[in-house]
Amino acid sequence: MSFKFLFLVCFLFLGACATPTPPRAVSVRVLAVENFLADLAQNVAGERARIEPLMPFGVDPHSFEPTPQDVKKIADSDVLIVNGAGLEEFLDKLLRNADSRAVLVTASQGLVPRTFKPDEPHAADNPSDPHFWLDPTLAIQYVKNIRDGLTRADPAGAATYQTNADAYIAKLNALDEKIKQTVSALPPEKRKLVTDHDTLGYYADRYGFEIVGALTPSFSSAESGSAKQLAALVDQIRANDVKAIFLEQGVNPQLAEQIGRETGARIVTGLYTHSLSDATGPAPTYLRMMEYDTQLIVDALRQ
Repeated sequence: MSFKFLFLVCFLFLGACATPTPPRAVSVRVLAVENFLADLAQNVAGERARIEPLMPFGVDPHSFEPTPQDVKKIADSDVLIVNGAGLEEFLDKLLRNADSRAVLVTASQGLVPRTFKPDEPHAADNPSDPHFWLDPTLAIQYVKNIRDGLTRADPAGAATYQTNADAYIAKLNALDEKIKQTVSALPPEKRKLVTDHDTLGYYADRYGFEIVGALTPSFSSAESGSAKQLAALVDQIRANDVKAIFLEQGVNPQLAEQIGRETGARIVTGLYTHSLSDATGPAPTYLRMMEYDTQLIVDALRQ
């Protein structure tokens, strides 16, 4: 068979011989308030859509103050993904100002807030705990809600979103098993947590930790603890022989250091909970954030 004949056959059946063109991203504009939500959503969207986070890296949603540019971003978006459950205290006003007509995806929709254990300290007027995502098995519901929201906005992409969501849910289940394995190296009597504010309740419930207390016994980092509450926390740390006080990335350590001097507890900084790190940091994705935090906690408490 001559070369010219082969060339002719290939030319006539160009569709069979040509390299397939990769699917192009659609024009749907997706905005996620928190960057960890943007990461979850990007895993569901794949190459079909680009997810933009509203909040920069390192910003706490409890204290976030939207700018006029943020209002415009929301007004221009087709899909807006929020955590919900009271985390974004600024959200209602922001949506009114933006006059948003976007498909609103509440990632935590369908999840039941945790209940306090009998001896678990907390502020009496606390709202429900919005930190569902710190349990990877609950983050699965986030992924399902995001999948459904993207499908409402872009029905033609339904199969892609379903396939990507299924693949990422498998990764979340694998992450859950990895965290269990890492935590298993820590004796149960050492699994005692004190944090800067009430953040790790769902994480503690899932992996067998006890919440001893927080510098600010509130689900919002914008609050502050009273002198009476801090004195009670010192007593709790001593009574429970707590080895470490954990602070989130960017939290001022001054108060924790004072309590550390009174109790002998080590101050461990740098937990990533409400925000990922940038690409060069230790927690650039949700999966890496959970792995990093777990190793940080286990290493500090096993000493």
